[in-house]
Amino acid sequence: MSAQERPELSGKVALVTGASRGIGYGVAEALVARGDRVVITGRGEEALKEAVERLGADRVIAVPGKAHDEAHQATAVEAAMDGFGRLDFLVNNAGTNPVFGPIADMDLGVARKVFETNVISALGFAQRSWHAWQKEHGGAIVNIASVAGVTASPFVGAYGMSKAAMINLTLQLAHEFAPVVRVNAIAPAVVKTKFAQALYEGREAEAAASYPLGRLGRPEDIGGAAAFLTSSQSEWITGQTLVVDGGIFLNAGVG
Repeated sequence: MSAQERPELSGKVALVTGASRGIGYGVAEALVARGDRVVITGRGEEALKEAVERLGADRVIAVPGKAHDEAHQATAVEAAMDGFGRLDFLVNNAGTNPVFGPIADMDLGVARKVFETNVISALGFAQRSWHAWQKEHGGAIVNIASVAGVTASPFVGAYGMSKAAMINLTLQLAHEFAPVVRVNAIAPAVVKTKFAQALYEGREAEAAASYPLGRLGRPEDIGGAAAFLTSSQSEWITGQTLVVDGGIFLNAGVG
């Protein structure tokens, strides 16, 4: 998008975690496209640099670091406040799933790592965003959960457990932060990203065939949902989990 094509600034600022690629990048792209300024985080400095170049250095600041690191959380929120002067929206997207298999034999240290990255970091970012700006000025938080958090999820059980916890975290924050901050979650099914590649690589057509809408998700599908949940069009929605699944749950019906 050229400078001439860029929309007018909305006056709003967002922080999107885990946004150098995949769903997080799709969310950041949607917010920039409507005129927001955005702080993005991620572990890889080079990937973040490339993301900023694509999104536009005039609208986007990158802060490298690990989501569960409290110092990194503080630095990211400070970057929004120092660089843009406010922090209206937080999108907690950073996540990990380092293990694939049954939970009966799972190393508990791995399970702790999943919860630390997927849940505790989201709470940390929410706390810091609340105290830095949102408590006094309002805003919205969107937590990227997963359909794995609302049903049994064989072989990614720890990930599913953490996403179920994130959905409940959404409820807790929505209740506590009302009426000034709305808090909702998005629960995607399989989205075509490097993170989810193991679930469809080499068998995408087969995997997509089980979806009533005939395809896997794309990052922009989740970006659009996040843009809606941080817009004035959703100002009477809080404490909800929006399932964005291409209709896959319809297959659970009888007949």
